[in-house]
Amino acid sequence: MRRFARLHPWWSVWIAIATLVLLYLTFAIWPPWLIGLIGKKKLFLNSLFNGITLGSLYFLIASGFTLIFGLMRNVNLAHGSLYMMGGYIGYLIGDWTGYWLLAFPVAFMVVGLFGVILQYFVFRRMEGEDIRQTLVTIGISIVLADIMLWAFGGDFYNISPPSWLSGPIETIFVTGVKRSSGDLIYLKYPLVRLAIFAASLAIGLGMWLAINRTRIGMLIRAGVDDRDILSASGIRVQFVFVAVFAFGAGLAGMAGVVGGTFQSIAPGEDIRFLLASLVVVIVGGMGSIPGAALGAVIIGIAEQFGSVYFPTYAVVVTFLIMVLVLAFRPTGLLGRN
Repeated sequence: MRRFARLHPWWSVWIAIATLVLLYLTFAIWPPWLIGLIGKKKLFLNSLFNGITLGSLYFLIASGFTLIFGLMRNVNLAHGSLYMMGGYIGYLIGDWTGYWLLAFPVAFMVVGLFGVILQYFVFRRMEGEDIRQTLVTIGISIVLADIMLWAFGGDFYNISPPSWLSGPIETIFVTGVKRSSGDLIYLKYPLVRLAIFAASLAIGLGMWLAINRTRIGMLIRAGVDDRDILSASGIRVQFVFVAVFAFGAGLAGMAGVVGGTFQSIAPGEDIRFLLASLVVVIVGGMGSIPGAALGAVIIGIAEQFGSVYFPTYAVVVTFLIMVLVLAFRPTGLLGRN
């Protein structure tokens, strides 16, 4: 932080001001003039928290994408189809067994296994051929989308969370004051969204520690930088990359269960979340797990605030952020030069 402040003093000042404004808007009791300017505080807080929890979903998808695309240089445009496949698998497991939590490991393992098949039979034979990888994975995504449309139809599917995660929970955030009694009114927010956000934080921290503080993370980074030297040292590089691809695909499958829980699974979701993961990775930086987290939160909040306060231009907001980042920081906010 000190190094960033020393290198970018003006950015540090603006970030500090924005942080203070956000803290005030979140914790203070709004005066009437502010309510007249922005609207009700409850609407603002719901948009903020919806953006953060949507960002946690984007992070789960984009973190797998950034591992495959940013670290391994594999252009996998079928990543959105892996998300949708995980959602449908999670729905089937939850519907058949009645256990919501069981859907996560099953979706992770099944989609991860499919990722192993993709890596071994597709990407291994097209290493370094970006255009071929792009065209082939687009074709795979179309085939997978048609197969899932044939199997599940065009209906919307929602994965029901367990009863102990259903319903809202009262938070510490004040949305107003009762005129009759003067009592504070606290925001109530869905418990399942908070649980998914906490799980995303844990997964993100675990991934960062695994890549930066463990031997397997060292092997992954070494294989990306110089595969020949790593192979000469006796490491089976292909096995390492297959494991990474399987893990990234499994994360997309788990994200499908998350998306099916607080949104829905339906045809077309694969394209939507593929585009979202692309934007998140571009904004955050290729191959950076913290960058994927930062980009996901920024894009999630921008989408939610855009849909509430600028509904006509909501789609433009996220792409405007991407354009600005590409103009002033082409490697992404936390990407390596």
